[in-house]
Amino acid sequence: MHSQGSITFKESSRQAGCSQRAHRRALLFAGIALAAMACTACVSKSAAPDGTRPFVDEIGRTIQVKLHPQRIVSLAPSVTETLFALGLGDRIVGVTSYCDYPVEATSKERVGDTMRPGIERIVALKPDLVIASTASQLEEFVHSLDQAGVPIYVSNPRDMEGVLKSIEMTAELTGVSERGRDLCDQLRARIEAVQARTDRLERPRVLFVLSSSPLITAGGRSFINDLINRAGGRSISADQNSDYPQYSLETAVAGRPEVIFLQTGDAAFPNRLKETPAATSGRVFHLDNNLLLRPGPRVVQGLEEMATRIHPEAFGKSENPE
Repeated sequence: MHSQGSITFKESSRQAGCSQRAHRRALLFAGIALAAMACTACVSKSAAPDGTRPFVDEIGRTIQVKLHPQRIVSLAPSVTETLFALGLGDRIVGVTSYCDYPVEATSKERVGDTMRPGIERIVALKPDLVIASTASQLEEFVHSLDQAGVPIYVSNPRDMEGVLKSIEMTAELTGVSERGRDLCDQLRARIEAVQARTDRLERPRVLFVLSSSPLITAGGRSFINDLINRAGGRSISADQNSDYPQYSLETAVAGRPEVIFLQTGDAAFPNRLKETPAATSGRVFHLDNNLLLRPGPRVVQGLEEMATRIHPEAFGKSENPE
């Protein structure tokens, strides 16, 4: 997979349908190298004599960042989407080949993909800030940029609340704190609106299929499991300890899922799953993985679409909206 770090697989839809790449996505989504280091990010309000401020990123590293950085390289689609949502598109000087939203992002200088960004190309852009995601970048790469004297902030949201905190931190880093608070207030209101409609409803059993062959789903501590819970469902694989475990078809059928989610473009629906209540009642849905697997502002849209399919009646929709 070529996608972002401890949380995002790709942050792209290109991997859908490819089991090998899905495996890598799942492993990365688990945050192999860096997630274990995760901690609450914080920031100092005081500037040093050289005009920089110390920040502690979301994996516990302390970095020095200029006030109001003007040349930013984004190394993950979710980061790029966050920067544009904060009105900082004109400060972005480099993005990855997977950064395709909004459309303006496609005109930015490419610095490689999320797993193999070109360090020399990044350094040549003379950025005063690089923002990466643990889902897409490995520890060695972060170390290399450190050695090159380029400040790199690593985000590591593990759930919906973590996404909001990362957005606020990005706003703090770039000197647009008020915009960050406004954006998060809007997103939080939409999240609360979804939960208000679904919290008291019976929770259908849900199977989220990250990859069909082999079957890979979402474990109990995964970002996707948090979305399912907030959308008013109950994942049948929530008892799995790893974030994105391989799951047997027999276990999936035995779990009798009432709703099954597939990624957009994944047409390989296992025959065994046609025995499930979800399949017999026509409640198998494709969702845009770019909305679900990129921990940026659009993940709230992914939550809304998931909730609408789990509880269509709560949103005034038909039983089977797809």
